[in-house]
Amino acid sequence: MNTGRQLEEDGKTSQTWTGGCRSLGLISLRSASAGVRVTSVDWQRSGNGAAHHTQEYPCPELVVRRGQPFRLTLDLSGDLDSEETLIFTVETGPKASEALHTKAVFQTAELEVGDAWTAVKESQTESSMSVSLASPPDAVIGRYQLSARASSRRRHSDRKLGEFVLLFNPWCPEDDVFLASEEERQEYVLNDSGIIFRGVEKHIRAQGWNYGQFEEDILDICLSILDRSPSHQDDPATDVSHRHNPIYVTRIISAMVNSNNDRGVVQGQWQGKYGSGTSPLHWRGSVAILQKWFKSRFKPVKYGQCWVFAGVMCTVLRCLGIATRVVSNFNSAHDTDKNLSVDKYVDSFGRTLEDLTEDSMWNFHVWNESWFARQDLGPSYNGWQVLDATPQEESEGVFQCGPTSVTAIREGDVHLAHDGPFVFAEVNADYITWLWNEDESRERVYSDTKKIGRCISTKAVGSDSRVDITGLYKYPEGSRKERQVYSKAVKKLFGVEARGRRTWIRRAGGRGLWREDLLEPATKPSITGKFKVLEPPVLGHDLQLALCLTNLTSRAQRVQVNLSGATVLYTRRPVAEILHESHAVKLGPQEGENPGFLGPR
Repeated sequence: MNTGRQLEEDGKTSQTWTGGCRSLGLISLRSASAGVRVTSVDWQRSGNGAAHHTQEYPCPELVVRRGQPFRLTLDLSGDLDSEETLIFTVETGPKASEALHTKAVFQTAELEVGDAWTAVKESQTESSMSVSLASPPDAVIGRYQLSARASSRRRHSDRKLGEFVLLFNPWCPEDDVFLASEEERQEYVLNDSGIIFRGVEKHIRAQGWNYGQFEEDILDICLSILDRSPSHQDDPATDVSHRHNPIYVTRIISAMVNSNNDRGVVQGQWQGKYGSGTSPLHWRGSVAILQKWFKSRFKPVKYGQCWVFAGVMCTVLRCLGIATRVVSNFNSAHDTDKNLSVDKYVDSFGRTLEDLTEDSMWNFHVWNESWFARQDLGPSYNGWQVLDATPQEESEGVFQCGPTSVTAIREGDVHLAHDGPFVFAEVNADYITWLWNEDESRERVYSDTKKIGRCISTKAVGSDSRVDITGLYKYPEGSRKERQVYSKAVKKLFGVEARGRRTWIRRAGGRGLWREDLLEPATKPSITGKFKVLEPPVLGHDLQLALCLTNLTSRAQRVQVNLSGATVLYTRRPVAEILHESHAVKLGPQEGENPGFLGPR
C-alpha cells in the first residue's frame, strides 16, 4: 500500500516517504531517534539533607540551600549516546522567566559555574545517571519545579521530576547571609528553642520559647507568609524575583508577622480583656500561632505583644535559613516625633499629661537581629541587622521596621536605610521631663542621657545564660564618644548641632506650639529624693514606701511634696491611679527628712 506522510522531528520537516517497505524503515528510524527519556528521580534526601543541614525538615520535598551542590540519581529509558546531554529546567513562582531570574535552563557539563545554575554528570550506566545540581549563591529562595529532557528530544517533552525547596545558606561564603562561626550557625539557624528576656532593668526574667522551625507544616507556612504579602498580591512575578535578597525578604516578614496592614499572622493588643483570643502571656512558642493562622485561612491570631511578635519572626527567619536571634532592650524609647528624645509632660503631681505626651519609655521591648550583608550600604554595615515586627510606627506607610544596621546605630548613621532614627532613639534617646503649669508655661525639671537603652540582652550561644550586648548598639553611656555620636545623629537628621532644635508639640483640640530643645542637662536640683521600700512587697497587700528628701543647699527650704502613684503596663501606660496625696515639709540646710509612710489608700 502506497501512503504518503511527513515527519517532524525536533521542529525539522523530513522528506516524504512512500511504499510499505520504506514506511517500515521509517518506523524504525523514528524509534531510534526518539531519544532517551528520564523516567524517575531519586532525590537522595538523606545524603542531601545531611550535607545541607536540612534533614530536620519533615516536608515530603527535598530541602536544600542555595550556592551548594545537591545530588540526584535519574533513571533513564535507555543509554545516552556520547553526544547527548540532559537539559534541566528549574522555575519558581508564577510566570517564571529567565529575565526575572525565576527560571533557568541548563545542561549537564563537566564543571560547575559559580554564578549560574549548573548540572555536573558524576556517573552513568545504561539506565541511570548521577548528577550534581547547584544554584548560584544569590538564587531566589522558595519552592521550585524541576524538569528534565534529553537534548535529542523536543522542548515540549520536558518531564516534570517534582518539586524541591531552596533556602538561604549561612554555610556558603558567597551567600549574603553567610555566618562564619559554626557554633553561631547551630544556635541562630538550627536551634529550635530559646530564651526571651522580659521584666525591668533591675529584675530581668527569662522565659523559654519554642521556635519550632522544623515542626510539621512550618516551612510551608513560612513560604505562605511571603505569598500573602501585599507586594505579592499586587505583582507576584516581581515579588518572587526579589526573594534572592535578604534585605527584601526580612522587611516583608517584619510587616507580615503583625496584622496591621494585611492579613498578617498576629494581632496585637496591649490592654483590656483577651476573652476573644489568647492572652500574650500564655503563649510559649510560635508553632501553635503559625498553625492556627494557616488553618484559619490566614485570619490573624489573637493576641500578641512584642515578645510574641519577636518569637514568631525568629521562627520564620530561621526556617528560611537566615541566622536570627531575639533581643530585649530595657527602658526602651518609643519616639513618635522622631526628635531623638523622649519628652514626658507632667502636672504638679507628676501625672503624665496624655494629650501632650506622645513619646513613651517601655520597661522593655523585644525585637530581632538577623545576620547578613548590606549590599545597599556597603561592607562596613554588614552583620547584625535590627528587625521589629511589633506595630509601633509606620515605615513607608506600613507597620514594619528594619533591617537597620546595628553598626550604623552605634556610629550615629541614622540617615541610612531602614528606620535608623526610630531604632537609634529606642536605645539612645535622651529622656526629658517637663512640668506643665496651669498657665501653659513649662519647666524642664529632669534630663537624663543615660536612662534609655539599658541591659540590651540576648541568649548566649550554646547556653541559656543572658549576654549583655549594649556595647554593640552604643558607646559607654556618658562617655565623650557616646555624646559625639548622639550629636552626629541629631545633625544627620536636622542639619544642626544637638542644641537648638525646634520640635512641634501637639495639644488637645488640634492646637500646637513650637519649643526649643536645649539638650544639655537641666539645672542641678536643690533638693533630691528617693523612695525606700520599708517591707518586701507582697501580692495583695499595701506597698509600704518612704520618701527620703535631702536639701542640697546651705539655706532652709519649705517644700510642698505632691505624690501620685498608678498601676502601669509594661509600656508604662497608666491604668489606674492608686495614690494621690500632698505633704508640706520643711528642710534645714543640708538636711534630710523622711515624710513617713506612703502607700495606696
